[in-house]
Amino acid sequence: MILLASLAALTVLVLDAYNQLVRSRNRVREAWSGIDLQLRRRASLIPNLIDAVQAYAQHERATLEHVANARGALAQAGGAGAAASANEALTHALGRLFAVVESYPQLRASDNFIRLQSELSDVEEKIAFARQFYNRNVLDYNNRVDVVPTVVVARALDFRPAEFFDAGDEGRQEVRGGFTFNAAIPRTPTTPPAA
Repeated sequence: MILLASLAALTVLVLDAYNQLVRSRNRVREAWSGIDLQLRRRASLIPNLIDAVQAYAQHERATLEHVANARGALAQAGGAGAAASANEALTHALGRLFAVVESYPQLRASDNFIRLQSELSDVEEKIAFARQFYNRNVLDYNNRVDVVPTVVVARALDFRPAEFFDAGDEGRQEVRGGFTFNAAIPRTPTTPPAA
């Protein structure tokens, strides 16, 4: 009888640990979907921004291509770490673009450019919030993966720690042109990072 009670208690503990891990992993995936949505919005603004600048700054082709290439690299990034690195490259490229914009007062005063600038700033703030929410859920999940008693179940069932989405040093700096790129990533993933 004691053996059966002990076995039942152990089963309940294992099932509870498993359920905690699954719920936590699902929260990480949900949080990633928030980042994904904002990254898609940001990525969709970049071509319009390039078009607006190109209309005024025809000879700045190299800078515009650099932004487009950085956006493409971000779209190909897999996982939170790779997306964060690609986002740093895009942030740097956008910084160069906005440095170019400073030389064109008519462009800075353009209604279309001002609207795009405002939308991009709004998206950057939303990405920062989504990144914070995602990282908080990753911390919770990773703690569950690493602490007793759930670590036993996590290792037995191959639950692996999730990657944090780090903006990196460059991603935390203000970019010339009135944008604060303290968030992370334009990438257009269709699936959450592996957890």
